Amino acid sequence: MSLTYSGLPPRIGTTEAANELIRKLTSNNGPLMFHQSGGCCDGSAPMCYTEGEFRVGGSDVLLGELVIDQIVEPIRVWISLEQFEYWKHTHITIDAVPGRGGGFSLETPEGLRFIIHSRLFTDEEWKSLKDGNVLLGSGTYTVV
Repeated sequence: MSLTYSGLPPRIGTTEAANELIRKLTSNNGPLMFHQSGGCCDGSAPMCYTEGEFRVGGSDVLLGELVIDQIVEPIRVWISLEQFEYWKHTHITIDAVPGRGGGFSLETPEGLRFIIHSRLFTDEEWKSLKDGNVLLGSGTYTVV
């Protein structure tokens, strides 16, 4: 679910395993945010930070906001514009599995790591999304 993109098919979601870890991290660290990494060191792992700890760039795209039971504030999930171009046809689901997280991601000491699963949007979903605006880190909306 995304408050920013209300009425549109969501681009981002979570599994219950991810929700449990997110609840724990929120309890320990306060409000969170994600940035979908496209870097060499962390592969394509979703990186979890305390809200505001990662500086969102002006051309980063807000994929959506995660509304998770027992967490008051929605959790924003960002991705670079360049990477969004590759993933814009895809729904991304954040999951948590055993393993060591990325070096800068909050889950690293928990013995779990965030990963993503993806699927192509259905024709109906894509029809709703393809010409829609996305919110950039600069605060402006644009069609990508």
